Amino acid sequence: MTLGSDVSALTTTAANAAAKGLSIVVPVYNEAAGLAALHQRICDLAKTLRQRYRLACEVVYVDDGSADATLSIARSLPADAIDVQVVSLSRNFGKEAALMAGLDHARLGAVMFMDGDGQHPPALIEQLVRHWIDDGYDVVYTAKAHRDNETFLRRVAVHGFYALINWGARQKIPEDAGDFRLLSPRAVTALRQLPERNRFFKGLASWIGFRQIRVDYEPAARAHGVTTFNAARLLGLSIEGLTSFSVAPLRFASLLGVALAGVAFLFGLSILWEVFTTGKQVPGYPSLVVGLMTIGGVQLIMIGIVGEYIGKILSELKARPIYFVAEHSEKHFDADTAGDASNRTAAE
Repeated sequence: MTLGSDVSALTTTAANAAAKGLSIVVPVYNEAAGLAALHQRICDLAKTLRQRYRLACEVVYVDDGSADATLSIARSLPADAIDVQVVSLSRNFGKEAALMAGLDHARLGAVMFMDGDGQHPPALIEQLVRHWIDDGYDVVYTAKAHRDNETFLRRVAVHGFYALINWGARQKIPEDAGDFRLLSPRAVTALRQLPERNRFFKGLASWIGFRQIRVDYEPAARAHGVTTFNAARLLGLSIEGLTSFSVAPLRFASLLGVALAGVAFLFGLSILWEVFTTGKQVPGYPSLVVGLMTIGGVQLIMIGIVGEYIGKILSELKARPIYFVAEHSEKHFDADTAGDASNRTAAE
């Protein structure tokens, strides 16, 4: 019985990478105002990639239960220099499920994930593709160059999150890395073979290994609307990521329990010492109440942490699908027809 997987046959080189093609997965949620403009920018990049690398491209828009006209606009997007797939989920399943739906429907070899709000600049796609085709990297991920425009508390919270999730981990998740990344065909195959339903793509894309490189970038300002990720949702996603990918919270709970037990033991010794040396009884009520409240609060925290992991186990045991597709459509770009039209235009 083989417990590993051999994906060496999918290794790409500069000579054969273009033949694999590139699928660009774009999860969208209420992005009707800017979707057409984003699609035009992606089409322009697809033309450049076709000319420079002879790289066939497709874009997979995953509508994650949008409440506006996002789906109808996605249906009308033209297959201009790029194949277009529109995958509409039956409801809002969340970004991780939308990414998985896009990964499942991607038909070409390499896969790139990017957001649909326009903050991931399409112009950066060419650089990511160059690192894959010319430099031979399997995972090309992007990260914010800095967080100078964020509040001090948010910067501290982000740093604390990565410190905790990487605590004791053999494969570290790069700090500030985002979902905007490119995966080579063998990295895509490896990611598809991971069976868990509670997925944290940033962690899994790092865990699979292979040659990886970081590309720093400045996120563009949102051209429309406001982000739906408020403090509560970000906290929820952080807890989801921690409990899906790391056992660091359990380790922290165990160490905290050991520390409190040690403090309680030392406190008990100090009481005995004072009784034996001075004969005085230490007043018990304040210390008793403080001790009970401390231990009770810590126990509730530990029960909550364990409960999060038990919930993950229950979710995995139920083995429910992580998404349902309500509608799926495809449009194909005819390269031969486009080439004939281009030749006729040049001749005229």
